[in-house]
Amino acid sequence: MESEEFLRARKKLGKTQKQIAQLLGTSVKAVRSYEQGWRRVSTHVERQMFFLLSRKIQDQDSIKSCWDVKSCPVERKKKCPAWEFQAGKLCWFINGTICECKARENWKEKMQICRSCEVLSDLL
Repeated sequence: MESEEFLRARKKLGKTQKQIAQLLGTSVKAVRSYEQGWRRVSTHVERQMFFLLSRKIQDQDSIKSCWDVKSCPVERKKKCPAWEFQAGKLCWFINGTICECKARENWKEKMQICRSCEVLSDLL
């Protein structure tokens, strides 16, 4: 997550730097550093920000499940943790999802795919 995206997310949540620091379990100094681009937003902070944004959406029914967005065949669904846990609207949150036909090695690779998918991109 880039600094501009972090700032946009905080503002979309309607939180001050102090409030978001409390929600994320970090310091106000860290939040300032994320927003200024002085510090890289860590994986756990990024995940938590996207989670908070996902819960802020009023019309949860308007979000499609990832398997519908990607038109996944039954065999791929059966191998995917998002399907197993019926978390198609939170697929970006779960490691090991079968996006673009395979699971990704790490969070950074996974998020490159997720950022181009409407399930996540609709949050920002």
